[in-house]
Amino acid sequence: MNQPLVPRIGAVFSADIAVPEHEREVRFYSRVLSTGKSPLWREDLLNNLGMPIIGLGARSAEYAHLPLQWMPHIQVADVAVSVQLALDLGGSELMHSKDGQGKSQWAVLLDPKGAAFGIIPVVPAEAIPPSDGAASPDAAAPVGRIAWLDLTVSDAAAIRDFYRRVVGWSVQDVAMEDSGERYADYQMLGEDGTPAAGVCHARGVNLGLPPVWTLYLPVGDLAESLRRVPEEGGRVIKAMPGADGNYLYAVVQDPVGAYLALMPG
Repeated sequence: MNQPLVPRIGAVFSADIAVPEHEREVRFYSRVLSTGKSPLWREDLLNNLGMPIIGLGARSAEYAHLPLQWMPHIQVADVAVSVQLALDLGGSELMHSKDGQGKSQWAVLLDPKGAAFGIIPVVPAEAIPPSDGAASPDAAAPVGRIAWLDLTVSDAAAIRDFYRRVVGWSVQDVAMEDSGERYADYQMLGEDGTPAAGVCHARGVNLGLPPVWTLYLPVGDLAESLRRVPEEGGRVIKAMPGADGNYLYAVVQDPVGAYLALMPG
C-alpha cells in the first residue's frame, strides 16, 4: 500500500474537498501534514514525490451544495452503471459529469447514510502524473498517499452491500469484539483482492466516529502533527495509543469541521 496512485477497479485514486476559509485550511493542512525530518507532504499539499494525491479547493458557488467531507475518488468499471445502482439502492447524486456524447465521466454520490464519495473510470497507467524526482528513488521509502479509508456507520452490513454493488468491491470479514460480544467489521477488497477500505460498525473502538469516509494520511512525526492540530484551529477527536505508548492513529477535525485520520508514515 506504499504506492500513491494505483490504476485498478476498486482502488482509491485520490480525494478532494471544497472548503470555506480556504487560506486558513491550506495553512492547517500544510502545517499538520509536513512534520518529521523528511516530511511525506510538501507545504503545497503535493506529496514528497510531487504528486497531487489530495485536493483542497475553495468553496465556490458551484460546489456550495457539496458536504464538508473529504471525498475519495474510487475507480469503477462503468461510471453510469454505478450511478444508477447507487440511486436504485437508496443513494443520491450530487454531481454527474458527461462528455459531449453523453457518456459519464465521473460522479459525486451520497450513500444512504450521507457519506459522500466520487467515482471515476479506471485511470490509464500513462495518465498517472509523474513524480518530480525530488524524493528518494527507493521504492520502499515512505511517501504521502491515502494509506487507508474507513467508514463507520450504525448499519454496517447494509452499507457494506451498497458499496459491494456500486463500486464492485468484494468483502472480507474482520473479527471484532466489544464488551465480550464478537462481531465482524468489513474489509472491502479491490478487483485483485487488495484491501481498499473498511466499513465498520459504530461500536467498540469505532464508537463516536462520524458516518463519513475518513482518509488515513501518513505523516513523518505523528506526535508533532497532533500538537499542531489545535494550534492551527483543529481538534483531536480520538487518538489510539499503541502498546509502546506511541499513537497508532488519530482522528482529527480541521478548522471548518471536516474529519480525517493521521497515522505514522
